[in-house]
Amino acid sequence: MGQTVVQCASVSKKFCKSLKKSMLYGGLDILQSTFGVIPDPALLRADEFWSVDDVSFDLKQGESFGIIGPNGSGKTTLLKMLNGIFMPDKGRITVTGKMGALIQVGAGFHPMLSGRENIYINGAILGMKKREIEGKFDSIVDFADIGDFLDSPVKFYSSGMYVRLGFAIAVHCRPDILLIDEVLAVGDLKFQSKCLKFITNDVLKNGCSVIFVSHNRYDVENVCSQVLYLKKAKPVQIGPTMDVIGRYLTDIKDEEKEADKKLFGAFNTEQIVKVAFYGPDGQTRTQFKTGEAMRIRFYYAFSQTIHNPSIAITFNHDDPRFALVSSTDYIFNLHSGYDGFEVADLQGRGYFEVTVDCLYLPVGMYKYSVYLYSDNKMNLLRKYDTVGQVEVLWTDNRPQRSLIELPHRWSRQEEA
Repeated sequence: MGQTVVQCASVSKKFCKSLKKSMLYGGLDILQSTFGVIPDPALLRADEFWSVDDVSFDLKQGESFGIIGPNGSGKTTLLKMLNGIFMPDKGRITVTGKMGALIQVGAGFHPMLSGRENIYINGAILGMKKREIEGKFDSIVDFADIGDFLDSPVKFYSSGMYVRLGFAIAVHCRPDILLIDEVLAVGDLKFQSKCLKFITNDVLKNGCSVIFVSHNRYDVENVCSQVLYLKKAKPVQIGPTMDVIGRYLTDIKDEEKEADKKLFGAFNTEQIVKVAFYGPDGQTRTQFKTGEAMRIRFYYAFSQTIHNPSIAITFNHDDPRFALVSSTDYIFNLHSGYDGFEVADLQGRGYFEVTVDCLYLPVGMYKYSVYLYSDNKMNLLRKYDTVGQVEVLWTDNRPQRSLIELPHRWSRQEEA
């Protein structure tokens, strides 16, 4: 690693929830400055809040730095301050070298101009000379892979085509520092893989420094050597990638436990009180390997008789193609194999259990929702939306089977 190219020292940025008050405060600040009165940047006025609060880090030449955290934690605001779009209210940012940024899809593109024309315009904005753009033009077009749409107005481009063209231009301008927000998630899986390989095999090896924001922990692990974890505008931890991601995942699990307590509360009429996942060893867990067996228990508490109850669970991956549904009801099991399980009238406490012999799922995080019906799925009693998530891990012995097939068996056990 070489010299420090980005130094972020106790940086903070505040915004106002009200547009009218924001304009009023701006006018008052200008008026006070005219008479030599400098407003206190540490003071939060009515409806103001910290979007980024006291963040510090150093980025060296050739280093890859990740920023993770839940939505609304201040990641994009921090990137916009690094790129000079926002000025910090407190602290100092020092940048050495040429900056390239992919923060917003299509930023800098003119919608009425063609892709060809926007390459020249966007390249010039990023500091490239016309001769330099002409020399790299074919390489940019080839990397963007927009084919016959090169001479079409970009307003007709899909969001994925916007990203491909924007990324291709940004990396070919050879910046000293490259800022990448979650925009890569818009592209297809093939292009995402292509971009990540280009970052690791070309951009970083040529001495460019990368600041990478993503919700995909696997991309962060592959690209970044150091990570900053932001939560509610404040830095929680900064350090080696695996250590920080471990802390982030721990916080997510703790928050899910608290959410479960609120959602699956005390005994009440027509209620699922708990959902638990079990591995082959009989221990509860939230991580499973592809091809591994899994059991899911749905603990119920019915103070009144429920007629023909039915339970369903849906799993949703970040990629919408990887969605899965399993239920005691036939209609929900057209692709997963209906096992003929039926339940008549039911009252009291107990649990439903579904046994999955082999998980035919790709790696990733799966958020799940639970549904409780009565009268053969004619009446929705309860919906527990996005109540938690499970993670499917990589294994070399993964099964070669169709994604949507998930053979399973349902059972029920009453409790005394």
